[in-house]
Amino acid sequence: MYRFVEHLPDLIDARHYAEQPEGRLVKLRISVTDEGVEILGDAFRPELLERLLESLGPEEIEQMLCG
Repeated sequence: MYRFVEHLPDLIDARHYAEQPEGRLVKLRISVTDEGVEILGDAFRPELLERLLESLGPEEIEQMLCG
């Protein structure tokens, strides 16, 4: 279900860390493409985003490993 990719666009940047000290921020960008609906997500806590995306029942979720 998960496919690891080298790059995904960031929706959260450095300024968000100071604005969200509890780390609960989840950002989504929903786009309609020729291939269907694309949902791009970013979160301080990846497990929240993963649960949300998995609940939508996609065939595949692309994920980027961060270091």
